[in-house]
Amino acid sequence: MTYAELFSEIKGMLADADVSHVEEHLAYQFNITGEGEGIFYAEIKEGKLYVEPYEYFDRDVIFTCSADTLLKIMAGKKDPVLAFTLGQLKVEGSIEKALKLKELVKDRK
Repeated sequence: MTYAELFSEIKGMLADADVSHVEEHLAYQFNITGEGEGIFYAEIKEGKLYVEPYEYFDRDVIFTCSADTLLKIMAGKKDPVLAFTLGQLKVEGSIEKALKLKELVKDRK
């Protein structure tokens, strides 16, 4: 899977996430390693979700993992906390805000 294919798939998976109830600003950067290597970010701002193929310097959290791990997390097939515990997901930044990723994935329509 190429980076472009991965980004397109993840953006599509997040497109139906209901973030209207999220009142705070959240900015996640995803560093993908291995196949499909690249960087993109997801930002929730004023109740809207933006997913863009860029590095985001004002981020709250950086997630680093393989494309396979991220796809499984986004599909709800892998718990992000378990992936972190198993060393499949690295997290830098606010752990409190990182844990909200699980809610974001769960709140997809």
